[in-house]
This record gives sequence, C-alpha cells and structure tokens, in this order.
Amino acid sequence: MESPFDHDTTMDEIMRRWPQTIRVVIRNGMLCVGCPIASFHTVSDAAREHKLDEVALRHALEAAASSKSGINTA
Repeated sequence: MESPFDHDTTMDEIMRRWPQTIRVVIRNGMLCVGCPIASFHTVSDAAREHKLDEVALRHALEAAASSKSGINTA
C-alpha cells in the first residue's frame, strides 16, 4: 500500500486531511489533537515524543487515512 502522506507531513495536516486518523492518535494516548506543536511535528517526531513505535504508528495512520469508511480498528 502506498502511503497517502509523506515523511514531512505534519500530524496537524494528517488529522485535518484525514479526520479518521484522530481515532489512532487518541487510541495511542497522544495529545496531538489541539496541540500547538502538532503543526510542526511529523509522525517521526510524534512517535519519538510519545515513546511509540514509529513504524506501527505510521502503519495505523496510513490504514486509517486509506480507509474508505473512515473507521479503522487497527
């Protein structure tokens, strides 16, 4: 599966463009929703700050963004 976003896309842009990704963010205990730093942090930055596995987070965000129903249970 080709990623709908690249490595430079910020968390803010991901959540705005693909609102279904917000579920992934919340499920991972991240506080990116409404955070002023989200407009600067990439997925890599956010994973590092929240001590999450970057690959797993990226895959979950990509799956949610690619979801036609807008709901991702991953």
